[in-house]
Amino acid sequence: MTCLKRIIVFVLALVLLVGCAIDKPADPPGKTDEGLGLIPRSRESSPGPHRLPAELKVHFLDVGQGDSILIQFPDGRNMLVDAGGNDDASKVVSYLKKTDVKRLDYLIGTHPHEDHIGSLDTVINSFQIGEVIMPKVTHTTRTFRDVLEAIDRKGLQIRPAKAGVSIMEDGLLAARILAPCREDYDELNDYSAVIMLTCGEVSFLLSGDAEALSEKDILASGVAVKADVLKVGHHGSNSSTSAAFLKAVGPSYAVISVGAENDYGHPHQVTLDRLRKQGVEVLRTDRQGTVLFTTDGKELSFTTEK
Repeated sequence: MTCLKRIIVFVLALVLLVGCAIDKPADPPGKTDEGLGLIPRSRESSPGPHRLPAELKVHFLDVGQGDSILIQFPDGRNMLVDAGGNDDASKVVSYLKKTDVKRLDYLIGTHPHEDHIGSLDTVINSFQIGEVIMPKVTHTTRTFRDVLEAIDRKGLQIRPAKAGVSIMEDGLLAARILAPCREDYDELNDYSAVIMLTCGEVSFLLSGDAEALSEKDILASGVAVKADVLKVGHHGSNSSTSAAFLKAVGPSYAVISVGAENDYGHPHQVTLDRLRKQGVEVLRTDRQGTVLFTTDGKELSFTTEK
């Protein structure tokens, strides 16, 4: 009888123990069991410290032998870096309207060459403009004068583009100018506004037509140039994308804005070989058309449209 009582007591204790375990309240939201390495599903799906609730879009427009880059920020702001040549006005304006752009908060002309600023005057006349940013260098062409006149007619001022200027900084988003580093270059290309665009853990380096001398000055300044995406300088010319500069940037992707069968032989084979040896995936507007990168600050993807 004594043995039977012990068995009954043991069974009752076991039932009570199991019941308590089943009724144990759940951990409060966000609590983790470090010992087991468990992470609640809610944390897995929510934006992390380097992830945006919306996406940044960077469009490398196919404007032939020229440059034009549209940047759309998650909060609705827009930036246009260059606008192709004189013959690209309708293409650029049409693309901006197709992507629902009504205002350009930042309009940047990297340097005064026609294949970069040719359609800036039409863009200025077609959209609301916030800031105009250009390097402190002039040119004698009619194209350059047209841009200045369009700026003047709208009562806009030019903010000088030079190393150290912050275009915008807002939480995980930032756009800073790394060059020009000097005001005494012989070549207009070396006055190019070189822009570092960062979004969380993802970065883009937009180098205009900056050549090896400007690249050398950027590296000498000690500023960080590491980037996931490099807009290759001067349409892939061998005058840009020096070995030292490319190694420092270390991109996963390189975008070359270039016209098909152009008269300059761009992109030059030495540049393509340099990119290939470093394992960089090359995207060319003459082959893939417009390239659109999308990122939330953590993940990076791209599509192309020919």
